[in-house]
Amino acid sequence: MYKEVFAFLERHNSLVLTTHEKPDADGLGAEIVFFQVCLKLGKKTRILNTDPVPERFAFMDPQGLIETLGQKEKSPPEAGGDPPEKSALVILDTSDEYNIGKMRDYIQQAAEVFVIDHHEKNPFCAFPGIVDSTASSTCELVMEIAAQAGLILDRESANAAYGGIIYDTGSFAYSKTTVRTFKAALSLLGAGVNPYHIHHEIYETASTAALLLQKKVLASLELYNNGRTAVQILRKEDLLSSGAFVDDAENFINVPLGSRDINVSVLVKESGEGQIRCSLRSKGTINVSKIAQSFGGGGHVSAAGFRSKDSIENTLEKVLKKITEALDASK
Repeated sequence: MYKEVFAFLERHNSLVLTTHEKPDADGLGAEIVFFQVCLKLGKKTRILNTDPVPERFAFMDPQGLIETLGQKEKSPPEAGGDPPEKSALVILDTSDEYNIGKMRDYIQQAAEVFVIDHHEKNPFCAFPGIVDSTASSTCELVMEIAAQAGLILDRESANAAYGGIIYDTGSFAYSKTTVRTFKAALSLLGAGVNPYHIHHEIYETASTAALLLQKKVLASLELYNNGRTAVQILRKEDLLSSGAFVDDAENFINVPLGSRDINVSVLVKESGEGQIRCSLRSKGTINVSKIAQSFGGGGHVSAAGFRSKDSIENTLEKVLKKITEALDASK
């Protein structure tokens, strides 16, 4: 299944790995595991992202393998990697070149670009690679690649992979969780992963400021489509008054889905710089990935998002129209 990956690796001795902007646990975990695969195969490799590792995921990279573009980049001693313009580029956890931020500047200079992802493929992606939307996470994919490479993960890399899997499966609750997912998780437990430790690091280390932010965002809750669509709004004023960060709101969108009557949840977030991002979740009956793609974004059938250059109000009006159309069509 992964012949293309190993053929790609045979063609290159120097690699740079990257993931999407605002990296999440799955993207970070996939980078760390694939980094270990590359090292085993004798490749000069470095991990270089547009944005730094969020604080809540810092436990995944205790060795400091992940570099941030423009912040005193220094290739990890274990890797001795070359600059991006002298390497092949591997994009993990997205097939959208516009979703990797300033790392996109290196695409034209890279020796080759290869994608490893589990989201629905961006229809405009022209890069070769492995895009398997049946996988629960990109970590699940790179775990399978690691197994074919004969790699035995150390505990730190196993922790990173397990963190990515539980993050993207909602702790094994989402619809893409399969026997394949549990096989990957079982192998990670064998490598020494402590499930509670990873759960604690990801879900039980939020700041009090994040809790206050959630209070404000939940107070904005409005229902549409006869109670089938829930909308929450995070404004930059909420960030200022609570002292929280926009990344602290990552899981707020899932709260309304706890209601049996709500099919779609929408969270429109405004960053401290005024940038607008719309996140969409559904219980699977509505393909929110298609809705996000219509606005230049993407994701999964039940979890997707997009950036907007419009106002919060106009963004919300347009996305609600698409959701209403999808709900009407599903009757």
